[in-house]
Amino acid sequence: MLIQCTGKLLEKLNVQPAQRSEEDPLFCWHANLITINRRKVVVFVNDKNRYVIVLYGLKAKDFQNLGSLFIDALRDVFHKECIKDEVIEHYICCAGEIIYTKTKDRSSVAKMRAACEVVYMIDDGSFPQSAAQKFLSLHASRRPYKNQKGEYVCSHIELYKDLEALFGGNIFGCRAAVLKLTLDLEKQNVWRRIIIPLTYSFYDLHKVIQKAFYWMDYHLHEFYVYDDKIYQFVGSEKWKWSSHPAYHKEGIKLLVNLYCDEEDFYSLREEGFSPPFQDVEFRYVKEVGLLEYIPKYRKFKYRYDFGDNWEIYIDVEEVIEDYDKNYPICIDGEGNAPPEDVGGKWGYEEFLEIISDEEHPEHRDMLAWAESQGYGDFDVEEVNKRIKLCFGF
Repeated sequence: MLIQCTGKLLEKLNVQPAQRSEEDPLFCWHANLITINRRKVVVFVNDKNRYVIVLYGLKAKDFQNLGSLFIDALRDVFHKECIKDEVIEHYICCAGEIIYTKTKDRSSVAKMRAACEVVYMIDDGSFPQSAAQKFLSLHASRRPYKNQKGEYVCSHIELYKDLEALFGGNIFGCRAAVLKLTLDLEKQNVWRRIIIPLTYSFYDLHKVIQKAFYWMDYHLHEFYVYDDKIYQFVGSEKWKWSSHPAYHKEGIKLLVNLYCDEEDFYSLREEGFSPPFQDVEFRYVKEVGLLEYIPKYRKFKYRYDFGDNWEIYIDVEEVIEDYDKNYPICIDGEGNAPPEDVGGKWGYEEFLEIISDEEHPEHRDMLAWAESQGYGDFDVEEVNKRIKLCFGF
């Protein structure tokens, strides 16, 4: 495997660059050392497909072991792409020993610098602070670029094609969960059934839910993770806590709250989760993978828009051991989801009354407003189109 380094990175590595030799571009990477938020970052860009691997927050000692860190990061990122373990190991084996050399030419350097600019733009400080930067790598690899034919392509799709040609077959395989998402409404029956790879994060699940219910991600969200044991409320506790957003309608014990915003997190801490919720663990949603809690736990709740206060109960119905896709899909569902900013459950009831009554003075205006908010009939094909577009497929 050829790692073609900028002069700045070679100096940091303190290695003598090897003599250049012709290699398969699929096993060649250009690498650059940049600084983001006063942290040392190395960006690797594949010569064949421009796929990006990011190592973040490197210390001085890490540069002595950069090759191993890169291979570990490649494994992690490819695994996040739901690429089979045997495909990953086959690629690493074919690539051979890591050799450091100088950058190839101006064109390759320009492509590498373009990838670095994308990493600069994407990093908003909200990604988990780990060396093997899976989130930055995946996001940077989904930016379209023009190939030699003048066609717009994406690095991750080109990588899939290259690995399929190398491996000679389907490269995807992972564990996945079948989840039923039920929106808590008084009179309407609104639910979706999805399949999502367990390599995805709870933040990815948030994005799937947004697309499945035709929402636009305007507001804050959070997840709750529950034990399957019924909590033994004492005296009037159940009445007191049944209106709390963390309460589950089955009365089961809350374990973890996954928050999406630092301000929201601190306000929760200030308000406090008094008994029976005082032992709740708080975690940042982007740092938590589904596999950490599924299938060990099977009951969750998603809360979106703390004003309208939409609550979706999530039940793990099944775990698929050999899911052959690397993206989520919706397989079933029923009912139309309320539009954004409709005013909660009661506002939705009023909204439905108005749009169903052609004689109502606000009928036409309400229909126009609903269209602007993305309101529409549930259609499983439309949902899947939105999900695939959201994840760059």
